Amino acid sequence: MAEKGALRQRRTVLEDEWARRVPQLLAAGRRGAGPGTRGPAVRTEVSDSWARSLATVDPQVQCAPPGAASARWAGSPLRGPVTELAEEIGGIAEDAGFVAAVTDETGTILWTCGGRVMRRRAERVNFAPGGRWDEGAMGTNALSLALRTGRPSTVFSAEHLVAALHGWVCYCAPIHAPDGRVLGVLDLSTTWDRSHPLALPTVRGLTSAIEAGLRDATPEHPPAAPPEALALHCLGPSRVTRGGVALHLPPRQLEILTLLALEPGGHTPERLRDLLYGDRPVSASTFKAEMSHLRRALDGAVATRRYALTAPVECDAVRVLRALDRGDIATALAEYRGPLLPTSEAPGVAAWRSHLEVVVREAVLAATAPEHALRYGELAPYDTAVHEHALRLMGPRDARRGIAASRLGAALRM
Repeated sequence: MAEKGALRQRRTVLEDEWARRVPQLLAAGRRGAGPGTRGPAVRTEVSDSWARSLATVDPQVQCAPPGAASARWAGSPLRGPVTELAEEIGGIAEDAGFVAAVTDETGTILWTCGGRVMRRRAERVNFAPGGRWDEGAMGTNALSLALRTGRPSTVFSAEHLVAALHGWVCYCAPIHAPDGRVLGVLDLSTTWDRSHPLALPTVRGLTSAIEAGLRDATPEHPPAAPPEALALHCLGPSRVTRGGVALHLPPRQLEILTLLALEPGGHTPERLRDLLYGDRPVSASTFKAEMSHLRRALDGAVATRRYALTAPVECDAVRVLRALDRGDIATALAEYRGPLLPTSEAPGVAAWRSHLEVVVREAVLAATAPEHALRYGELAPYDTAVHEHALRLMGPRDARRGIAASRLGAALRM
C-alpha cells in the first residue's frame, strides 16, 4: 500500500507539473520565445521532448495516427527472433498485466501481444500494429525516447505529452542490429498503478535475447522468406486467401485459424483444445493432427510451443471489433456480414460469435442514425427491437419507413 501511495503521489505531482508547464510551452511557441524553465519533478529529457513535440503534436489527441504494419512486419529482420520469443514475451505480458509491442526504426508498431483486456485498452489509443509512436507523431513517450537516445527508457503517467496516455507507464529498450544500427524498440506498457522496478530490467533481458537471435541469423543460415499475408473472412460466408489465392481449409482448421486470428497472442495447446472441443472426448493425437494439417496449409505459419499465427493476417471479425472500439459503427456494419462461422459448434467460436452479435447489436441500438438499424435489420430479420428502433429514428415522411415496418410486421408474425 505504501508503494501504491508513493506512485499516486508521484502521478499527482507530474499531473500538476504537466498542467502548468505544457500551456507555458504552447504559449512560448506561439510567441516564438525560448523553452523557459522546467519544474523539479520533470526530467530534462522529458521537458526537452515536450518542447520539441508540441510543434507537431496536440496534447489532447486521443490516439496515435495510423500507418502500415503488415508489409513492414513481413519483411522485418525482427520478425524471426521475435516470433521465437513470442511465447515467452506473451507469457510475461499476460501474467504481469502488460501489453508488449515491437516497433521498427520509425516508431511504427509491428507486433503486439498480451492479455485481452490490456490489448483492448491499448487499441483505444492505437497502441497496436500500424500505430505511429515516434516523437513527431505521438509526442513524448518511452518508445520515442528510446529511438531518439538509443538507450532504455521509462515514461510514467503525466511525463507523456499526450493527456490520453497519463494512465500508462511504459518501459522500452532499443533493439540493435549486429552492426549497431537501431532496428526498433521493445516496449512493455501497463497502467500507472502497476509500475514496477523490475519491468525495465525485464525489457532489457528480452531485448538482449532478440539481439542474440539477430546475430544467429548469419548468411550461412539466413532467415526464411516471409510468408504472404492471409485474408480471413469468417463473418457470414467464410473464405481464406493467401496472396490473393484461395485456400480450401476443412471446417475444423478454419475454426482454429479463426480462434488464432482473434487472439494474436496465441493459446496454450490445452486452452486451444478446450476452445475447439470443450468436454468432448477427443484424443490428443487427433488435435495435434489438425494443427499439423493447418501448419502445412499455411506453410508453417503457426508457432508450436504456444499456438499463434506467425504470418500477418487480415480478419474481418477483428476489423469489426476495432471499428467498434473507436466508435465507427458504419465501418463495423460494413464488415459484419453475418454471424461468426455460423455452422460451427466449437465452444470458443460460439463464445466469440455471441460476443460479436451482442456488441454489434448494442452499438446499433445505441446509435442515432436509422441507416445503422436498417443495415443490421437485413441480417436480423426477426429482431423486433432493431426494427422498432429504426422506425423511431425515422421521420414520418422518410421513404424507408416502409422497409422497417414490413420487417417488423414479418417478425411479429413469426
